[in-house]
Amino acid sequence: MHDLGKNIFINYARSAGFNVIDLGVDVATARFVGAVKQHHPLALGMSCLLTSTEKELGKVVQELKKHGLRDKVKVIIGGAALSERTAGDAGADVFAPDAITGLDVVKKWSAAR
Repeated sequence: MHDLGKNIFINYARSAGFNVIDLGVDVATARFVGAVKQHHPLALGMSCLLTSTEKELGKVVQELKKHGLRDKVKVIIGGAALSERTAGDAGADVFAPDAITGLDVVKKWSAAR
């Protein structure tokens, strides 16, 4: 498991004043959905390092829809194995190629809220 990029983003986001709930690595779909239900976040971030795990991103988005939560949270994805196309295929709102870009996106979402 590789969580370096996730941890870099979390540190940047916390330094910018965001409250971040870190679910860790190898997170089950139900845990993502439960966290969105419990915390009502502005955004849900997911990261993948391996292309073999990218299909799980779409499953999370589908479960958010199933539980009536997709329109209540923005979904941002990042990771070396991902792309704009992956984000579109998964139903995410945006792909961030790095932590700084991801933080800029979340800042914009926060300002528009």
